[in-house]
Amino acid sequence: MLRIALTVALACSLLAGCAEQPSGGCPDRLSPAPLPTWARTGFRPPDQPVTYVLGDRGDIAAVVFGDPLLSPPGKDRGNKILWVSRVSQDGDPLLIEARLDGTGAPVTREVPGGPGPSGVDLPKAGCWHVTLRWSGHVDTLRLRYVQP
Repeated sequence: MLRIALTVALACSLLAGCAEQPSGGCPDRLSPAPLPTWARTGFRPPDQPVTYVLGDRGDIAAVVFGDPLLSPPGKDRGNKILWVSRVSQDGDPLLIEARLDGTGAPVTREVPGGPGPSGVDLPKAGCWHVTLRWSGHVDTLRLRYVQP
């Protein structure tokens, strides 16, 4: 058991955007780190540290501008997320299904044209388990929203 915990802790420390994981697997804070090589297009310098969450399958990155994400959204800034896909996309919308703490009724959002820039506001603070669907692909991740 200790070996598994140490392996998880080591993997977490090596993954960009990883933070201490409270129960539910949602990071308390995002630690800036360089994006994976496939997600760096447009960033100068390409290896600059940014705050992001990598999908569980590694097929999408959520680059979070203005960490932490706020619910309700702040008056002076939005909850901007740049979705970057590692896999091919056909311009189909990015469908977002979020569940607070992974349970209950889903909240849905859509990014027209697929992964790209978006503003994603969710109705309550907490850990949101997010399922993302685009161009035949599916990935999941967790995003924490806090009260302003």
